[in-house]
Amino acid sequence: MTGAARAAPEGNRPGFADRALTLAERVVPKPAAWAFAFRIWLAMILALYAAFWLQLSSASSAAVCVAILAQPTRGQALSKALYRFLGTLVGAVVAIVLMALFAQDRVLLLVSFATWLGLCVFTAHFLQDSRAYGAMLSGYTVAIIAIAHIDTPQSTFDAAVDRVAAITLGIVAITLINDALGTPSIWRNVRDTLAGAIAETRAFARETLERGDPGTLRTAALIQRIAAMRGDAGAIAGELDDGPDRAAGARSAIAALYVMAAAARHLRMALARLPEASAGVGEARRLCLELTEPGADPGAAVARLSDLVAQALSGGDTPLDEILALQRALDFARAAAFAQDGHRVLAQGGRPLRDVPLPTHRDVPEALRGALRVAIAFALSALFLIAAGWPATSFALVQVAATCALSSINPDPRAFAKGVLIGMPLAALCAGIVLFGALAGVQGFPLLAIAMAPVVFVACFLSLNPPTFGIGFILLVFFPVLLSPANPQSYDPQGFLTNALLVMVSALILFFTVRLVLPVSKARHRAFALDSARRALAEALAGRGGDATTRTSLNSDRLLQFARWSSGSAAVRGASLARAFELARLESAAARAHAQLRGLARDAALAPAAEEAGAAIRAVDAGRMLDSARALRAMGPRAAQETRLHLARAISDLATAAHVIAGQRRFLRRLGVRAA
Repeated sequence: MTGAARAAPEGNRPGFADRALTLAERVVPKPAAWAFAFRIWLAMILALYAAFWLQLSSASSAAVCVAILAQPTRGQALSKALYRFLGTLVGAVVAIVLMALFAQDRVLLLVSFATWLGLCVFTAHFLQDSRAYGAMLSGYTVAIIAIAHIDTPQSTFDAAVDRVAAITLGIVAITLINDALGTPSIWRNVRDTLAGAIAETRAFARETLERGDPGTLRTAALIQRIAAMRGDAGAIAGELDDGPDRAAGARSAIAALYVMAAAARHLRMALARLPEASAGVGEARRLCLELTEPGADPGAAVARLSDLVAQALSGGDTPLDEILALQRALDFARAAAFAQDGHRVLAQGGRPLRDVPLPTHRDVPEALRGALRVAIAFALSALFLIAAGWPATSFALVQVAATCALSSINPDPRAFAKGVLIGMPLAALCAGIVLFGALAGVQGFPLLAIAMAPVVFVACFLSLNPPTFGIGFILLVFFPVLLSPANPQSYDPQGFLTNALLVMVSALILFFTVRLVLPVSKARHRAFALDSARRALAEALAGRGGDATTRTSLNSDRLLQFARWSSGSAAVRGASLARAFELARLESAAARAHAQLRGLARDAALAPAAEEAGAAIRAVDAGRMLDSARALRAMGPRAAQETRLHLARAISDLATAAHVIAGQRRFLRRLGVRAA
């Protein structure tokens, strides 16, 4: 190779200046991050000033409240503030009741608190986002009010009042600052993200119809992209005057995207089983492809596809797979219409065509283990600290309860525990530097505000970066806890070092707790999910399933979690996910079929065939399902067009269930589902 040839690649390499610029872009916070940090610092200082002016005994709680409510958008902060206030009220009432009942018996007080904390954590597992946080907060608020005053039970009521007042101040402060400084609105972020998800779902559907099924891994990735918007969609409701309607539009669109992804795959499967597509099926496929383009009219496609479905049943001998293909095309078009309408309502306002919930899947064994883990960790910590005779044991127990409860609602408790393990010493170091270095005995609020600024800014920057979120969150929350701003400011090195040591001990307790106390491995997660899917399938086959939209959301969430817990090579994960997808498809088809058959049974002419079809589903008999589908098809020529549409839905779901049972018979038998 010549020297000129060797020099050419060198010329294409970025120079030092380019590399430095790239590094600076990654390291230096963006203007939006600086604005976020400034808002949080200003709100924290405002809350502290108001707490000092009102002479609250727990003034630092107002600053801690602002730190916990630190969210980059206004809607997220408002949603979390609402449930923080409600959780604090519930916790304050429970703290007063427990102290009134067990003030003279510390053992019963600690046991009752551990039980209450476990119940709150168990409940939080079945809620989402801010509601889960509110449920969890009502648990450890009892520790802050009752356990912290276990030696002075007579001051519990005053502590509860101060706590509620401080939380209220923090909420008011951050709300005022967010409104005054123009905090970004969550609905705009959701609007843009939803538009991107709609475009991605359309591209997924086009690829599926033109090239074939992209596979379960690609489908799971798309579901993850769609599901990521659920929490933000709920936060829209309190942000605008018409926020509830816009939030409903966002939920409707998210639910529709789930259906679009599933319907596209199922349509492709139906087309693959047809030896030769009829003119009607070809037109249906073309209409679905047109709907994957921006600006298409789903309403016209829905009308035309409804006519094609009705025409397919007018002859009485149309192949079942052809009816199935036409029905899935109609499902896709209807979902596209709901997605378009939901995005329009979110962007422009108005009322959506529907308001649907987006429930999430949670496994009871996992929730029970999480609750027991927190209760056991608190009980063991209490025994150890009391036996060791450590000073400020109540302070340590409060921190153990708070950190363990916070980890329980985190998607990855182990990663959160690592963040706590790093963030706690960092918070103690920063609080010590500010207290004994920057302040150094001075009693002055302006100096306190200035000294807190660097730590608050750094913590906010860290919290905005997903890999360092846990560290930033702990630093932002526990820095004011350890600094404990007061009027006048206390400078007690021994007390500070004791508290710093105890919070680091609580971090170690959490770190070992999530690994040693009732850990849940990925394999166990998958086992829990499969067991839950088996129970849901049994209910659907028996005709006790919920509505189709709810089941679609639950199944999508279960599949998403199953994909997250899958391990091994891509081939192994793909095969495992394929079975999970087939299980969800069978469950949805059985539930929808039963719902349609219940409606058809009201017609005396259709009742015998509908009852036989329902019995076939309950017997898990694929042959009887297909025979029942053919019997319902034979009644199509004599039925009205609206009835034909109901018949087509029942026939398509019966055929779908029969195909899944025939293809997954051995897997169903392993799950305990006896297929005839």
